[in-house]
Amino acid sequence: MSTRTPRTTTFRLLPALALAGVAAASWAAWLGWDQHRDVHPDGSTTGPYEAWQVIGLVLTLLVAVYWTASRGQVVTAVAGIGAGLTASAAYDWSDDSSGLFAVGVAMILIGSVLVTTAVSLAAAALHGHLRDRNRGGGRTGAGS
Repeated sequence: MSTRTPRTTTFRLLPALALAGVAAASWAAWLGWDQHRDVHPDGSTTGPYEAWQVIGLVLTLLVAVYWTASRGQVVTAVAGIGAGLTASAAYDWSDDSSGLFAVGVAMILIGSVLVTTAVSLAAAALHGHLRDRNRGGGRTGAGS
């Protein structure tokens, strides 16, 4: 028999939902407003996003992922960022008439989950190392 109530389950989901909101808001702030493709003299097109926009999004989310993972919430970081970015991409790109937006959305889902997992694990390990070092848990002396 489970001791979880619907209220407890909802309370446990709130951090992931909040992080999904941060990811969606970050997408909107960095990428959502830019829908213009650049047409080059040879007729090719690029965009709509510039490199600085994507870098800004990544750096913004890096702060949120580190903060969450350093508190031992790796799964929350992965689920929240993955859900927020995937939902944002799906919404932003859904007007694509070719239907290929679904491939891009799937790539966002897979890529965000893989990268957020790696970054979260590294952040949690770094935070643990720094915490242990500050508490005197690290080795000292000539032999270390």
